Amino acid sequence: MYDQPRPNESTHAMTYEQMLERVRYEGAYPTRERAEEAVRTVLGALGRQLTGDERVDLAQCLPVEAALSLTAQIPNTEQLTGWGFVKDQAARTHVGPAVARWDTGAVVTRLLGPDLLARILGRLLDGYALLFGQAQLRQPAYAAG
Repeated sequence: MYDQPRPNESTHAMTYEQMLERVRYEGAYPTRERAEEAVRTVLGALGRQLTGDERVDLAQCLPVEAALSLTAQIPNTEQLTGWGFVKDQAARTHVGPAVARWDTGAVVTRLLGPDLLARILGRLLDGYALLFGQAQLRQPAYAAG
């Protein structure tokens, strides 16, 4: 049996304008246009990494305009680590890695509820938790002996 998509309980339905204003505030962007650029860039980059129910559920919790940025991208066949994601995003947008990392945090951190965020982090390779404002927990490596 397949899991049914679950609504994102912590994020109420918001308009695209409300979402941009939230991202503009969280990212301390000087203009709405800069916030919109960050939203399109980050969601497009996530669209190249996410597949399955997490991709569908993320698109469902976003305003239509934002969801289109996510779903317009074809997922890559090779997943990137969190650092690879930042480097790829920086190269595609011609900004430094610090800016790409900042944009990712500003867009993702407050838009996803904890359940969906945990599922998305479970789908992605290591290194995304810190980008998404979460602690990166690792299993301790034990020496053989």
